[in-house]
Amino acid sequence: MGKTCFEYKGYHAKIEFDYDSLILFGKIEGIKDLVMFESEHASEIESEFHKAVDDYLQLCEENGMIPECE
Repeated sequence: MGKTCFEYKGYHAKIEFDYDSLILFGKIEGIKDLVMFESEHASEIESEFHKAVDDYLQLCEENGMIPECE
């Protein structure tokens, strides 16, 4: 069985599966901001999580915000 939890740059996400839409999805855990990601392909879900974390960090930097961390 594959991984259902990921860690990247100190952020964590739990991966879930929506049986109705056949999509894998997750959100960054442990922060107040809502940062979600999804993929139709299991082989791409970890990279989508990495992109979500990187996008969140870039958005914080661009807006002069301090990123939340677990």
